[in-house]
Amino acid sequence: MEEGYGEFAVNRIDVLPLGEVPVDLLDGLRAKLPREFQAACEVLPAEPEPSYAFNLNRRQYSSTEILAQLARRAVPSGSRLVGVTCFDLYIPILTFVFGEAQLAGPCAIVSAHRLRQEFYGLPPDQPLWRERVLKEVVHELGHTFGLGHCHDYECVMGSSHSVEWIDIKTSHFCGNCRTSIVLPESFRAVAESTNPR
Repeated sequence: MEEGYGEFAVNRIDVLPLGEVPVDLLDGLRAKLPREFQAACEVLPAEPEPSYAFNLNRRQYSSTEILAQLARRAVPSGSRLVGVTCFDLYIPILTFVFGEAQLAGPCAIVSAHRLRQEFYGLPPDQPLWRERVLKEVVHELGHTFGLGHCHDYECVMGSSHSVEWIDIKTSHFCGNCRTSIVLPESFRAVAESTNPR
């Protein structure tokens, strides 16, 4: 843990592949997410393509519909559920999104589709792809802790409208974001009793 970093009130992060997601990408998340959140991370069995969220006119999948479906699950207290897919996501007011999350809720969804170099006509770069996906998963999970977008361009909570902005930031929270995390009420008393102000 980096000096000055607080602790997250979460003990488990479940990664749910939606559709076909490469094993090495999932293995990377399972290895690296515990370092960011000090929580166990498990990859759940893959589920089918979220066809219910497919928009025929746009040829994309609604991240909001997928998120709503994830939110219907019984996510245990102290856990987070993040869906990962290689399908292209959108919300109605934007051409695409890299992901979406419940603000201060337990669920998030991330797309790896536009994080590949090949999408932009460039040669494949698997390490870069895995790093971009990690950053976006950490970013969306940050929203589940109540964090908004950060003005620090190196903070993982920095807003990213293109992969160039993702590449600038790190996969870590800045000090302000880490100390500003909104804890669920069920965890707040425990956190305050162990970390008095």
